[in-house]
Amino acid sequence: MAIEEMKMPQLGESVTEGTISKWFVAEGDHVNKYDPIAEVMTDKVNAEIPSSFTGTIKEIIAKEDETLQVGEIICKVDVEGKPENSKVEKEEQQPKETEHKENQDQSNKKRYSPAVLRLAQENEIDLEKVDGTGKGGRITRKDLQKLIDSGSIPIAQEEVIVEQKQAPEQKSLNESRPVQKATPSALVDVQVGDKEIPVSGVRQAIAQNMVRSKHEAPHAWMMVEADVTNLVNYRNQLKEPFKAKEGFSLTFFAFFVKAVAQALKEFPEINSMWAGDKIVQKKDINLSIAVATDDALFVPVIKNADEKTIKGIAREINELAQKVRAGKLSSEDMKGGTFTVNNTGSFGSVQSMGIINYPQAAILQVESIVKKPVVMEGGMFAARDMINLCLSLDHRVLDGLVCGRFLARVKEILENVSSETTSVY
Repeated sequence: MAIEEMKMPQLGESVTEGTISKWFVAEGDHVNKYDPIAEVMTDKVNAEIPSSFTGTIKEIIAKEDETLQVGEIICKVDVEGKPENSKVEKEEQQPKETEHKENQDQSNKKRYSPAVLRLAQENEIDLEKVDGTGKGGRITRKDLQKLIDSGSIPIAQEEVIVEQKQAPEQKSLNESRPVQKATPSALVDVQVGDKEIPVSGVRQAIAQNMVRSKHEAPHAWMMVEADVTNLVNYRNQLKEPFKAKEGFSLTFFAFFVKAVAQALKEFPEINSMWAGDKIVQKKDINLSIAVATDDALFVPVIKNADEKTIKGIAREINELAQKVRAGKLSSEDMKGGTFTVNNTGSFGSVQSMGIINYPQAAILQVESIVKKPVVMEGGMFAARDMINLCLSLDHRVLDGLVCGRFLARVKEILENVSSETTSVY
């Protein structure tokens, strides 16, 4: 047998790390290739990791609830059918000069993952004084954990201090005391009766991706109001016969997703991503839709939405939502999203500013349909079904002009939906 390493896989575009939520195996267990060995949580998906080998679990390295970078070792497997010295021979073939060159390369030293930033902030580590062992000198979570365990933490010069109100006679007594460092929990005044809720791996992953998006992408925001009275009447006419025929509901959201997909085809600039030294305009229109559970938010993807009918989109929305709530969403269901449509109107919101689903360039919030008195031609008032469409955009990639035209086109499509012009099939 030979010892092989299982590593944290990349479970989606832009995913850089994952959290082991549960091990299905223990050291000494026999596994076959493709058997699920662990469940992993990321900011985009919960997924099972299959074994890459047939053999015996030799060592489990990653603990449950531990977050690791993509490519880090999670366990080791005694692989059947390979000579014991195969790994030794492989290591001997690696030239030592390559390792020396990698250590000299510091091109990625200042590229920090959310997990590294969080750990550094919690322990007040000066990242400028840390030598990274990752590729290009990148600092890994294990580098910081090693420093924390050793007790030799390089402290940043600027320290956050918890201010305390002191009486004049107390001040001189306290001047010689050690400075108390602030941690996030130390800044929260916990009173008797307050409930402290541990942060789950899913919630941490969501928080990290949201913080990254807000820190890296300069957000801008704009909104239009659309008159969807004809759309509402058309959908209400079809609602019952459609459900009886197809077995699933024809929601308003399916019409909005279809309108966005059509507008993206006409304005491909919106369907783009920031890639540092270039902007990548995506060929496929794959729409991420937000689906919430009691404690988490997932963004499964409707692939090639511009090629699907309203019925096809409605079916896919229904199937993806069922997968999320049953805990059966796969990593494949989460991959490839190029633009996000969020149905905030489902819980009564009328105006909101969404955080962009990084690394996409924009997110559209579809708000509640509300009856309003509207001035019609000739100065007469009429009760109309109105909706706000709120767009958050990455100002590195997009400008107000193209986004305004895009929103105007979505509005135009929605306002012209009717039984005469629109087919759901």
